[in-house]
Amino acid sequence: MTPRIIIENRIPYIKGLLEPVAQVTYLPANEITRQSVSNAHALVVRTRTRCDAQLLQGSQVQFIGSATIGTDHIDLDYCRQAGITVASAPGCNAPAVAQWTLASVALWLKKNHMNPAEATLGVVGVGHVGSIVARWAEQCGMRVLRNDPPRALTEGSDGFSTIEEVQQQCHIITFHTPLTREGDFPTWHLCDRHFLDNARQCRLVLNAARGAVTDTQALLDWNGDLALDCWENEPLIHPALLRKAFIATPHIAGYSSQGKMRGTAMVIDALNRHFGWSIKPQHPQAPATGAHDISLTAIVDSYNPVADTLALKNNPERFEALRNTYALRNEFSGSQKSPQQ
Repeated sequence: MTPRIIIENRIPYIKGLLEPVAQVTYLPANEITRQSVSNAHALVVRTRTRCDAQLLQGSQVQFIGSATIGTDHIDLDYCRQAGITVASAPGCNAPAVAQWTLASVALWLKKNHMNPAEATLGVVGVGHVGSIVARWAEQCGMRVLRNDPPRALTEGSDGFSTIEEVQQQCHIITFHTPLTREGDFPTWHLCDRHFLDNARQCRLVLNAARGAVTDTQALLDWNGDLALDCWENEPLIHPALLRKAFIATPHIAGYSSQGKMRGTAMVIDALNRHFGWSIKPQHPQAPATGAHDISLTAIVDSYNPVADTLALKNNPERFEALRNTYALRNEFSGSQKSPQQ
């Protein structure tokens, strides 16, 4: 039997790859419904498709691939109980998010007439993205504190700072955590009023992780600058928070051509394992995680988020449209300028 696969139509670098081995239907996210997936054997989605019992119950779905770094939109417990294999693409867009983060930091430093050596950066969450942000920031001359309680618990505290040390010492704090509400280290509203009240040195907060890692009202009440790519209640973002943010983009920090290509390739590889196929996706160059020729000026030359900020501030009602029609940029290479496409 030929498997039937539904693919969200905004996923790039995938069209035509699976047609030789599967019956493929491309649908907008809002048309991936219980009725449309009832006879599908596999789904390939992004974060806008909530994969839970309401969508999947009674269907033939046995595989879900998300061409994104996270699985917040997938009910993993339900899928486990239903025998549905879930795959995602962790780290696929990490260099692009690091590019957005440090370009925003660079613009803020310039605005405040500071050089990198004068600023201490706190990186909260030192996974795929945070590791690159920390490495590049140090190569640009910044002092960096790394905070990651789960890693510190399993690997030892050497090289990691406590959240209190980040609050006490950092001028800039950037968040790169998953969104969790339970467990020993929940991140929902991690950056709340209490956090900000104790971050006495901090003058810039960045969030390119998940919107609810930061508390909207706390950010509004805080007397500091903001660079935000992720927002609570997307796409219905708070208008006052949008006005306040120094950098404000529509959840596109990770939207590089290479990152999207990498995410699609990881999902195709997972489909190959599940169905026993040998489809060959397009693989991008390796991430520039170890690049040596790095400066904040070079990073801003590779991507300047001001144009994307102006587009969102002028048209907040077009949040989804701006995100869905985003012209994928090139990642920062670390050895040469990477102009936007």
